[in-house]
Amino acid sequence: MLITDDLEKLLVILPSFVRDPLKAHSKKNLLIEVVMDLGRRPEARFPEGPEYLSEETIKWQDIEFLVKKVGNFTGDNRAGIERTLHRISSIRNRFGNTVGLTCRVGRAIFGTITNIRDLLETGQSILLLGRPGVGKTTAIREIARVLSVEMEKRVVIVDTSNEIAGDGDIPHPAIGRARRMQVAQPELQHKVMIESIENHMPEVIIIDEISTELEALAARTIAERGVQLVGTAHGNSLNNLIKNPTLSDLIGGIEYVTLSDHEAIRRGTQKSILERRAAPCFEKTIEIQNRKSWIVHESTEKSVDKLLQGYSPLTQKRDFAQKHYLKITRETSEKKSEKKRKQSLRLTVQKDRIDLALLKTNKEYSLAVEKFETKTWDNTKPLDHTLSLYIFGINTQQINLIIKRLKLPIKITKELPKSDIILAKHVNLKQNKKLRQYAKVKEITIHTVQTNTLPQITRALRHMLNLGI
Repeated sequence: MLITDDLEKLLVILPSFVRDPLKAHSKKNLLIEVVMDLGRRPEARFPEGPEYLSEETIKWQDIEFLVKKVGNFTGDNRAGIERTLHRISSIRNRFGNTVGLTCRVGRAIFGTITNIRDLLETGQSILLLGRPGVGKTTAIREIARVLSVEMEKRVVIVDTSNEIAGDGDIPHPAIGRARRMQVAQPELQHKVMIESIENHMPEVIIIDEISTELEALAARTIAERGVQLVGTAHGNSLNNLIKNPTLSDLIGGIEYVTLSDHEAIRRGTQKSILERRAAPCFEKTIEIQNRKSWIVHESTEKSVDKLLQGYSPLTQKRDFAQKHYLKITRETSEKKSEKKRKQSLRLTVQKDRIDLALLKTNKEYSLAVEKFETKTWDNTKPLDHTLSLYIFGINTQQINLIIKRLKLPIKITKELPKSDIILAKHVNLKQNKKLRQYAKVKEITIHTVQTNTLPQITRALRHMLNLGI
């Protein structure tokens, strides 16, 4: 990776008692930001932690000295240094006077998106998620250069705070051939997003920090016009975005849906559930955990649906294990559930009854199953036919676990008319009069459990096979 930061241009605007210690500092190339608050000592922040730069405190004159050397502060209290990527943010008092400054070091890191280059080549829209300071802006700056120079696409950047392409009217060379549209006021960003697609015929639009409902709606408008969209939003994971009512429209929007009684029975869920309202604006989502580890959701649509159903989505983890070496590991929801199940289940046998609680080792599990089969179920004497079991309000995975491990002659069906037996949670059955009436008319036996636990489910299955308690 090639890193450029123009650090000297930032140091020259600082007061001498702040600048001189930084120039002599051994870790100045790792500097994240410099904080200057009125009446306090100046502070430099590094990845390992903050350090004071001087015993002298910041005065009004020191803040005015710096403010005069940077560009004008915009409505979001941000300014910059012309032809650089550095960002100066101010803290104001109730009267509008600046009482604190945060001088953020802006760096152009070439090669930082090598691990997702294959995703850019698909032409699909990509959303980058991560906490502040994790490197989202640096990543989309490099994405703009790769798309505009190496892939020769027409790229437009909607740069609200001039953080992507730097301060001034001439954009920083780090964005390549991409064009930059500046935003006069932060609250007008959504209008500039629409203007960019209407006036400049871009193939790709890049937006940093989508944070309002209007901007989310503008992103949907752009996506529906067939333009590739690359954007960032705050949030550690896709699950955080689902719970954010302001930005949930980026992944299709979330709404409560009331199912019919029959559909709720078929799915084995409650009548009121959460579902995705529409197709996501972004086909792919990337969670930036840190600068060297990214989680990739290859299909935002499928991942959101899985999360709403309570399952872990299919993801890729891409790590820079060594220099110039990328490690990709694929994790499926089945693998995660299997791992979780092995850690949370343990099979113990007490006389002729089975009790499922916690599973310590695979060996212990196998021995317990073998003991259960020997004592209570003779596989050489099967029933006349395999029992068809309809489940209502109970975790299907738990039942499948017991049937599979104990090799019981039972199969699960999702069609009520084809079932021989119904297994339901007592509370859910009590509230469903139609199911009780249907079972009575069709003479289908109903077995119930009080709680959705493995011991009670196991005992119910044994009753079905006339094995005793």
